[in-house]
Amino acid sequence: MRGALHHVELWVPDLTHAVDSLGWLLAALGYTPYQQWDEGRSWQLGDTYIVVEQSPALTGDVHDRCRPGLNHLAFHVGDGTQLDALMAEAVDHGWTLLFADRHPHAGGPDHQAGYLENSDGFEVELVANNHQGCAVTTA
Repeated sequence: MRGALHHVELWVPDLTHAVDSLGWLLAALGYTPYQQWDEGRSWQLGDTYIVVEQSPALTGDVHDRCRPGLNHLAFHVGDGTQLDALMAEAVDHGWTLLFADRHPHAGGPDHQAGYLENSDGFEVELVANNHQGCAVTTA
């Protein structure tokens, strides 16, 4: 499909942390293991796959979502009940709740989502589908 996302590749400072946190989340969202090599792993859902790699070509060891580049990935998670379940489990897999004082409406009153950050500084937004047609978030 022209214009559809083919894959995302994230360079990570610690492959083990990435597999523990991002790998758990992707599996919980229905992705299945796709590829594996010494420096990386990938998970696939449909025609799209997500790669985490601890590349030997990395020029730094810290990801900062507030600098130019990737701020976060956002995933549909189903309804609010499924969102709550994932948010509750996430802490056991290396994730920290962001914007806790505004959860689950940190993206605004018409947007139900959870925002998580892992120990390497990568952020994900888990969006409940019961708010179809809401405005794009700016978190």
